[in-house]
Amino acid sequence: MTDLDRIRPAFAGIAVETSVSRDGISVLETAPASVHELVARLRDACGFELCTFVTAVDRFPAEPRFEVLWQLQSLAHGDRVRLRARVGGARPSVPTIIDLFPGAAFSERECFDMFGVVFEGHAGLKRLLMPEGYDHFPLRKDFPHQGIEPDRLYREWDRRRHEKASR
Repeated sequence: MTDLDRIRPAFAGIAVETSVSRDGISVLETAPASVHELVARLRDACGFELCTFVTAVDRFPAEPRFEVLWQLQSLAHGDRVRLRARVGGARPSVPTIIDLFPGAAFSERECFDMFGVVFEGHAGLKRLLMPEGYDHFPLRKDFPHQGIEPDRLYREWDRRRHEKASR
């Protein structure tokens, strides 16, 4: 029995397209609104006890622009599955899964920080790598390779940091 055969009953009633990635991992593509329910079912009914990553891919200029990806692993069954949801628009968003996998919190923050994908329901969604107030997302394909005013931004950030330290 393949891992897809094992998990197929868990997504009954949820619109899911299945495929297999080049590295042999089953991929379940669903609507953003179905992600949380699908992750919960895979965790509870199929024994996926780890979320190994949350990330995105920018498909600019295609629309919807982003693919948000989650990878789950079952140690008991020795398999993995990836979920994919395509999102676009001015404020791309998907539901958070940190109530199901608390360890996904930093991956969701990184995905937000680098791509601008909002994880609805994530209470601590804020910049992780870039300074607060930075209005750009460095891993978007339309982000300039030379950066956007990095010297001005970091000089201002460093000035505020020193002011706080001297108080």
